[in-house]
Amino acid sequence: MMVGNGRYERADDLPREIPVFPLSGALLLPRGQLPLNIFEPRYLAMVDHALATDRLIGMVQPRFDEGVTRPGTDPTLCGVGCAGRITTFSESGDGRYLITLTGVARFRVEEEVRSGRLFRMARIAAEPFAGDFLARAGEGEVDRPALLKALEAFFEANNLEADWDSVNRTPTEALVNALSMMSPFGPPEKQALLEAPDLKTRADTLVAITEVALARQKGGETPHLQ
Repeated sequence: MMVGNGRYERADDLPREIPVFPLSGALLLPRGQLPLNIFEPRYLAMVDHALATDRLIGMVQPRFDEGVTRPGTDPTLCGVGCAGRITTFSESGDGRYLITLTGVARFRVEEEVRSGRLFRMARIAAEPFAGDFLARAGEGEVDRPALLKALEAFFEANNLEADWDSVNRTPTEALVNALSMMSPFGPPEKQALLEAPDLKTRADTLVAITEVALARQKGGETPHLQ
């Protein structure tokens, strides 16, 4: 598959070590697009490094099931992230970078690498997610009507509008992944969507999370939003 100007056909097409961007609540999925506003010096350096090498950055959430991190220490990373390629880049004029990452494939974090750089590096393994390199794999197994029903109920309950003509024209993989990435749920739910083994499971997980949120709203509880 092509991602920007890069071709990725198998796990071996990804480097074994990549810079990682720990960002809570952020979800990148294969072929999804994630816009980022980069302003911290260490992450500006990370983008400079990526642009000078293979344009790849790994999005990984910090662990959300641990206590407060001690000052001066980096939070532990979740075990699974997603590699993305910088496909758009611009400078803001006030010291920021505005970039878009397009997802390539998920990976397991094998270990962090001490590189002496400002940003964090990790050794990764993409082999467990070989299916990510096949665009639109498993679309026929997704219960698309159930997904759209849950989406419509969520939008109605939250007084949101959608371009349903555009939604109905969107291929199933793109729809499932875009809705997962845009969903307003918290870090644990985002990680569950990321780690879903296949597209059908991700869609089913998204429907289940949405139904739980709707039930909480009907019961007067605030849904777990990020």
